[in-house]
Amino acid sequence: MKVLIAQANLTLKGGAEKVVLKVAQHYKSKVITAEYDPEATFPEFGKLDVEVIGGNGTGFPAYGRVFQGLKYGLGFYNMNVDEDYDVINAHIAPSHWIRNKNERVLWYCHTPLRDAYDMYRFRMKMKKFYQKPIHFVGIKAIRYIDKRVVSNIERIVANSQNTKERIEQYLGRKDARVIGGGIDYENYRNRGDSHYFIYPSRISPNKNQEFAIRAFNEFSKHKKGYKLLIVGAVSKDKFYSDYYERIVRLAKGNKDILIKTDVSEKELADAYSRSTAVLYPPINEDYGLVPLEGMASGKAVIALNQGGPRETLIDGKTGFLVNNENEMAKAMLKIANDGELAEKMGISGRERVVSHYSWEHFFREFDKELRAVAKG
Repeated sequence: MKVLIAQANLTLKGGAEKVVLKVAQHYKSKVITAEYDPEATFPEFGKLDVEVIGGNGTGFPAYGRVFQGLKYGLGFYNMNVDEDYDVINAHIAPSHWIRNKNERVLWYCHTPLRDAYDMYRFRMKMKKFYQKPIHFVGIKAIRYIDKRVVSNIERIVANSQNTKERIEQYLGRKDARVIGGGIDYENYRNRGDSHYFIYPSRISPNKNQEFAIRAFNEFSKHKKGYKLLIVGAVSKDKFYSDYYERIVRLAKGNKDILIKTDVSEKELADAYSRSTAVLYPPINEDYGLVPLEGMASGKAVIALNQGGPRETLIDGKTGFLVNNENEMAKAMLKIANDGELAEKMGISGRERVVSHYSWEHFFREFDKELRAVAKG
């Protein structure tokens, strides 16, 4: 089965990029993308066939993130694939717009474009008054094209029930199947407790790094001798770099908060392995590989009670689901004060990942979906 992969961009080391990489490696696929930065994403992409098409979204002003998305999308929308293939597997929106001129598309939806749908009001509030009309017009265009294209996509697989519900609510498709991404659990170990909490995720407002900082500041009032390690890549996009500067300023008030932006996968796995517990407070996360990686490392995971973590984490057994910073701080205290509880949760989490979230399980189900769309 010849699988072509369409992916909006390859400019970060994130959870979605990990899934794209694993799928491309498994099927020995060519990857079509609108923007590729080999130095910023996983180096393994360098061993694959990556084609950069028209639609590179760099160089937009701060108010133009929506137009960056449009430019990416139009690159795929106007592309007529001129090579033989059995199925096209689209990933991050708007790469699925490749369905406009090409058939046999399976969209593995990490989420509909959040700026256009569930986070529209959140993003609009962050705009300056003169940016709002431009943002409004751009979003209208994206929604119009999106619905037209999605209605023709042969098959949709969502990475979580949360994403499936967004597809139904905003795009009108009720037939998406849920298959959560896997992880290489054998790469993760528990190497003890070095008295720090870790929050690994790309630096972005919706990843909510300031939530973790505020929770740790509250925790620090009651327990000394611990640190908070925030790990995540920073996009060159000014929207994200401005947010990075914001959390750096916020973290300066506590000498026990460390922020690292350039960490290899091996270094990240080691950081997981020595942590006290893993924090995960993004806003209504689509799915989230971080809780799985934390559980695979034999660590309790303390996550915001929204979105994907509600599907992968078992509250009170593999970690805690919390509703605010104070609840997160209290959960951190429980873990720090009760080593037996931390160990028990870590063991349960590891068992859950091995039994439910292996790549073997993922590809067994995903392959069925691809073959249902593929030529012949």
